[in-house]
Amino acid sequence: MQYYLGVDIGTTSVKAVAFDAAGKVLLKYSEENKTFHPEENYSEQSPENVFRDTVFCIEEIISRLKCNPQFISFSAAMHSLIAVDENGNALTNCILWSDNRASKVASALHSNGLAKNIYERSGVPVHAMSPLCKIIWLKEHEPQIFDQAHKFIGIKEFIFHRLCKEFIVDSSIASATGLMNIHTQQWDEELLSIAGIDQSKLSIIVPVQYSIIVNEIKYIVGASDGALANLAMNVVDANILAITIGTSAAARITIQQPGVDEQMRLFCYHFKENFFIKGGASNNGAIVLQWLKDNYLQTGESINALIKAAETVSPGVDGLIFLPYVYGERAPLWDSNAKEKFIGLKSKHTKSYFVRAAMEGVLYNLLLIANMLNEKNSISEIHAGGGFAENPFWVQMLSDIFNLPVKVFDSIESSALGAVMLGTEIKTEPTKTYQPNQNNFLIYSKQFERFKQLALGD
Repeated sequence: MQYYLGVDIGTTSVKAVAFDAAGKVLLKYSEENKTFHPEENYSEQSPENVFRDTVFCIEEIISRLKCNPQFISFSAAMHSLIAVDENGNALTNCILWSDNRASKVASALHSNGLAKNIYERSGVPVHAMSPLCKIIWLKEHEPQIFDQAHKFIGIKEFIFHRLCKEFIVDSSIASATGLMNIHTQQWDEELLSIAGIDQSKLSIIVPVQYSIIVNEIKYIVGASDGALANLAMNVVDANILAITIGTSAAARITIQQPGVDEQMRLFCYHFKENFFIKGGASNNGAIVLQWLKDNYLQTGESINALIKAAETVSPGVDGLIFLPYVYGERAPLWDSNAKEKFIGLKSKHTKSYFVRAAMEGVLYNLLLIANMLNEKNSISEIHAGGGFAENPFWVQMLSDIFNLPVKVFDSIESSALGAVMLGTEIKTEPTKTYQPNQNNFLIYSKQFERFKQLALGD
């Protein structure tokens, strides 16, 4: 059997997905990642556990399919940071994108005027998520670890070093560190100086198609999950908007030259060759529904059951608005201290109202990002991916709120598929198109204006 293996190292799980030559899923296997919160604002994972689970997922697929893949290609979440020794052993846990310990570092860089220069050179808004800020935090708060560190790397680099014994990073992940110059696609000496390190402390930047053969298995380094999702969903230009909602959420377009935002509201990351990904990522995707279920509603009902009940509530939720900032926020607020809030509560509002308001709130927040992208572009359609794309109710809501057609693709494993597409000629086509309901759009547009005023203070 001939197949290709995409490995997606995500926040909530590691997934290994086997695809055939047409891009159809043959088999997938996943292991859950446990996130630790040892202190307030800390979000960490054990890199050893993530590596172990990655190997287990790969071995499980190979065992079940009874042969090696043509190659294994990797996708990973951005902005993670691990300090390692010269043998690649971790000196810290993996500090995740959602970790906010470096928020004061980011605030200081804004206050001293360095943030704009960092952003214009790297395309990465200065925020606690940024590995640049995390390295500075380690230097200030964990000087012993900072001094001991041989390299500062991300989780995909950690795994690739274990597998292939090389410290390399693809340009897509490197671009999200805040340390790579987006115009040259090389480490930037000025940015490194701000972080207090030199190039020897970082991996060598390679193209996303870079590969190594170890024990007769070809490993492709791959790219970031967002860039690969764009590739898998055929988001090829600035007129197509990619919307993905998994644990977090994002709105992205693909452009062919670096394009930063004058107000530093949007990221711009290099992907491959002359392709760049511009957009905004939100901390608050489907994880908001999990928070709502566990903390606010404190119910044993499944999320699917709660969403099904929310379908009985009318668009606009009878004026109930939810600001979905449960875990602070990146785009569009760039405020680690942003908080969630229900506004417009009435005595008749039951849990189904809260669930629908939360779903609408996540999409309103993405619409804020899309409107920022639209200031210089003309978005005409949406391509949807991530776990939410399996739910017709939520996808139709997206179409109605944005007043745009939404195309859904066959595989929700878009990042893993994108990783495989780096080494194959697989082409993807949408399996379904949703058209906006104009009556619903009119209701949503009024509600969105209220949301915008509350979220941005306009």
